[in-house]
Amino acid sequence: MTTPSTESSTTKKTQDSAGTEKNAAREAALNAAAQRPPYDASALEDTSTRDLVPAMPTHLSAPGVNLGAYINTVHQIPILTPTQEQELAHRYYDEGDVEAARLLVMSHLRFVIHIARSYSGYGLPQADLIQEGNLGLMKAVKRFDPNKGVRLVSFAVHWIKAEIHEFVIRNWRIVKVATTKAHRKLFFNLRSLKKTNNQLTLEEADAIAKDLNVTRKQVLEMESRLTSYDASFETQSSDDDDGRYAPQLFLEDGIDPAEMIEESDWEESNSSALIAAMDTLDDRSRDIVEQRWLTEQKSTLHELAAVYSISAERVRQIEKNAMDKIRDAMTIESVILPDDIQ
Repeated sequence: MTTPSTESSTTKKTQDSAGTEKNAAREAALNAAAQRPPYDASALEDTSTRDLVPAMPTHLSAPGVNLGAYINTVHQIPILTPTQEQELAHRYYDEGDVEAARLLVMSHLRFVIHIARSYSGYGLPQADLIQEGNLGLMKAVKRFDPNKGVRLVSFAVHWIKAEIHEFVIRNWRIVKVATTKAHRKLFFNLRSLKKTNNQLTLEEADAIAKDLNVTRKQVLEMESRLTSYDASFETQSSDDDDGRYAPQLFLEDGIDPAEMIEESDWEESNSSALIAAMDTLDDRSRDIVEQRWLTEQKSTLHELAAVYSISAERVRQIEKNAMDKIRDAMTIESVILPDDIQ
């Protein structure tokens, strides 16, 4: 007969064993990378960015099945400690160790998924958004300087968003919808600024134009494009001139991520009081405010806690402190901010 004390002892041993296995798995990943052959300087030069990006499943014909399995797998990858991250970052930065770069990418894939969710409203496959974000992550890893004293996740967020931005602009179903700074600004902000799904009134168009520092005409033109019939982006398999044209053939060349960052909404709209206030925040605080208040699919405290490997209470504190700083940096006439953060 099993006594309560025996059951308690067995449960404790099982929990201890599970904890030991989890720690062993994390250490095994680093130890495996440590058992690498002598570094060959030519290897880094011959390695393209895409070769370092973990591949998405190729059989995603059934959304919610394979993609879900990918997301579940990513969330099982151990998060690196600051010490482990620094060690791997220095190995890649100082020695060009490609395996260290792969481990850095793997441990940050969950963050890409988190960002890609914000772009789900554009009708593009989530798997494609994630894969483009993965490419941006790898570009960030290749440029990350561990001597700057910041975490990789804070540095990588701009590169991930820039790569997804370019992908959305290049592949969304409207031909050349966002080819200028003003068009890109409207493309990514107009829907969230509209109070209803109805057609904009002139007063609403004027208000949005003022917020985004564009003209009323540009606002109304973008609204018309966003609500008009979408042209196909499908390339034709035949050379028949009577077939449908492929609008993507007339798109401008892709924009370098560095240029996208330089021209991003946050940096080019200094006349906006809100954006100016947001610019005073550190990367993590700014991202938390954006994900909690400025996206269509708002993240919960627990979701952000998982992304940053901190408690939900700590996320709430960061959010509150950031909102307090924004209020202090803005005049009462600028914008009314949410006042229900406790």
